Amino acid sequence: MVKKSDSFFIRQTLNANNTNTYEQIPLDLGAYVDALGKSVLRIHNVAVTFSDPNGKALEIGGSTSAAAQFQLCTQSQTDIVFSSNRAVISSGKLYGVNTLTGDHYPKVSHDTDVLPQMWTNGYLVAVDAIYLGGQASSQWTSDVYMSITLECTVETMSEASAMALALSQQGA
Repeated sequence: MVKKSDSFFIRQTLNANNTNTYEQIPLDLGAYVDALGKSVLRIHNVAVTFSDPNGKALEIGGSTSAAAQFQLCTQSQTDIVFSSNRAVISSGKLYGVNTLTGDHYPKVSHDTDVLPQMWTNGYLVAVDAIYLGGQASSQWTSDVYMSITLECTVETMSEASAMALALSQQGA
């Protein structure tokens, strides 16, 4: 029988800058995950906010467009990977277009990769760290911050199952 904790939230913010380079930070799950101790994390929902350094709406300079994207992975990455990569838990993209001549709040679309992600039975994680990575184009007027909120529970599974899951989420 699976034992499950009450749900709780894990939050993290990444400064993806606005230089079109990949940035990444680890989220330590050591307090929740212990495959040998049969403890795993189940992520039920993922919510992501893109903002300026003050948590406010992003602006685009001039009459141009900009993009920003994030990924949450079970392995460290050096760049954005396809969502079909087995390390990807969640990903999202944001596109903005400024049709005016000055710095303004853009018309925004995330239709190509919807940001909120919910799974019927959640996403099991058995590694002790996951990685929030992202990048943003230089057309944003400030650095782009990506704040993620994960709704999670801790569950117990057999040691063999927990180790098998952990091994499947590590390495190339």
